[in-house]
This record gives sequence, C-alpha cells and structure tokens, in this order.
Amino acid sequence: MAVHHDRSEHCKDQTMWQQDDLLHLITTPMPFGKYQGRLLIDLPEAYLLWFRQQGWPTGQLGEWLALTLEIKINGLEDLLTPLREGRNQNLVMMTATERQQ
Repeated sequence: MAVHHDRSEHCKDQTMWQQDDLLHLITTPMPFGKYQGRLLIDLPEAYLLWFRQQGWPTGQLGEWLALTLEIKINGLEDLLTPLREGRNQNLVMMTATERQQ
C-alpha cells in the first residue's frame, strides 16, 4: 500500500474542503484493514492517529481520512449530523456537479 507522509504537502493546492468530501465521509466505507466496512466518519480517532503517524494512503482515501481526523480532533462531528440524518431518511443529496447541470 502506498502512503503519503506529509499531509501539508498533500494540501498545498487545496485551500478548503468541498461539500462532496463531507458526503464521502458519511457514505464511504473503509476499504481495508481492521475497520474494513466501517464508514470513514465512524473510524476511531486512535486508528486515524495511527495512519497520520504511519502515513496516509495515497489519493482521495488519504485525504478523506485526514479530513475525518481533523473533524474529530476539533470536535466538529456534530456538523455532519444533518447530513447523516438526511442520508438515514433516504433523502436525495445532489453533489455540487449535479447542481451545476
């Protein structure tokens, strides 16, 4: 598995997260490892801290895991509650690209 060790390097061109990134945190299951199948936002903070020390997976998964950790360590998980509740009520959430069409 390829890893990316420096998160700041990963974010140089990205100044803010997109709404779509938050939607991925509540809909994307961890694809491998001890917590395979668990939604990214539901991963334990200790597991995310381990990834930060070992190196994030490359690509969007690594970005989403890093975002998940930032949300957790800053106590912002409640901000995702409306998104999670909407998902649980089977509401259709349009992505930014769908809204632009």
